Amino acid sequence: MVKYKNLTLLGSSHIAKESITKVKDSIQKIRPEIIALELDRPRLNALLSKNKKKTLSYKSLGLKGFLLNLIGAYIEKSLSKHTGISPGTEMKTAIKIAKKHNIRIALIDQPINTTIKKLLTNLTRREKWRIVKDFFLSFFVRSKFQFDLNKVPSEKLIEKLMKETKKNYPNVYNVLVTERDSFMSKALYKLITTFPEKQILAIVGAGHIKGVLGELKSMTK
Repeated sequence: MVKYKNLTLLGSSHIAKESITKVKDSIQKIRPEIIALELDRPRLNALLSKNKKKTLSYKSLGLKGFLLNLIGAYIEKSLSKHTGISPGTEMKTAIKIAKKHNIRIALIDQPINTTIKKLLTNLTRREKWRIVKDFFLSFFVRSKFQFDLNKVPSEKLIEKLMKETKKNYPNVYNVLVTERDSFMSKALYKLITTFPEKQILAIVGAGHIKGVLGELKSMTK
């Protein structure tokens, strides 16, 4: 956890058991009046839907975007089989507690259709080929980054993963990390300046903590 003014940033892994525990403990310790989540409305609706087959539609994402989102969801779901935790359970846990204690929920992530459209527009042939190659190699070659999927990766490991991603997939990194860091930091800046007296807990992917915090500090100088 990182504290900044009236905001606490909690880094999570969307399939880790440890994330659920950290969410519960953080809410109990901080007693936030606002919980900000790395979600937008369509993803929130899909996450909370009782219909397990319901997902983001191709009408909102476009066919290519829909297929890209489907591949990402498949990879995340495959990894979650090793932990027994459905993707986004830590977010659902935060929402459940927020509803129980009448805590305000704020959605701070960039709309998923915007993110996917930008990704499709900026993805180079080289990156597309590398994604396909790395995907198939993952079935046969053991990754050099080994860590417990049940736990949130350490700051040192996250730094290495981010550096590797930026090197191999610069445009992917820019769209999925840099631009979303900027979007979320602006949303959080609005929250902490609009509600300076309230304690705010933001739950975001651990890989976004450093970027979001840096953006926030530059905005509040």
